[in-house]
Amino acid sequence: MAKKKKNPQASAAPKTEAVKEPEEKTEEPVVQEAESAETKELEALRAELAAQKDQFLRMAAEYDNYRKRTEKEKLQTYDNAVSAAVEAFLPVVDNFGLALDAGQNMPEEFRKGLEMIAKKFDGAFEKLHVKAFGERGEAFDPEFHNAISRVDDPEVEEDHIASVYQKGYKIGDKIIRHVMVQISNGQ
Repeated sequence: MAKKKKNPQASAAPKTEAVKEPEEKTEEPVVQEAESAETKELEALRAELAAQKDQFLRMAAEYDNYRKRTEKEKLQTYDNAVSAAVEAFLPVVDNFGLALDAGQNMPEEFRKGLEMIAKKFDGAFEKLHVKAFGERGEAFDPEFHNAISRVDDPEVEEDHIASVYQKGYKIGDKIIRHVMVQISNGQ
C-alpha cells in the first residue's frame, strides 16, 4: 500500500480556533428604521382606508338622496297627471251634483240613474286618492277656500263657511281645485 504523504504545512501549524472579536450591535438601528418605515406605511394605509371609507359613505348618502328625490318626483309626476285628468272631469261632476239637487220633481228611475253615475265618479276619485273638501260650518282658510261673498247667518260662526258653491278637490297635499264659499259674518 502506498503511504500517504502528509502536508508538512498543515501538520506544522498548530490548530487554533479563530478568535472572534466582539461584534458591534449594528442591528438595533436597522430594526428601528424598519419598524419606523412599517409604522409610516401602516399610518399611510390607515389614512387611505379612512379616505376610501369617507368616499364610500358620501357615495352611499348621495345615492340614498338620489333615490328619495326620484321617488318623490315620480309621485309628484303621478299626482300632477291625475290632478290634470280629474280637473277635466270636475265640470261634469259638478253638473251631476246640480242635476241631483234640482231633480226633486224628476221620475225616480231617472234620479236613481244620476245617483249611480255620481257614485261611480266618487268611487273613481277614491281609487285615485282624490278627496272632496269644504263643508258648511268649517273655519275659513284662504289656503284652501275661495271666498266669493259674505252673508249674515246666525247659525254659523263668524269667519266660517256659510254655504258652498263649488266643492274643492285635492290629491294628497296638492289642491286640484279650491272650494268656492260664502263666509258668515256671524250675525
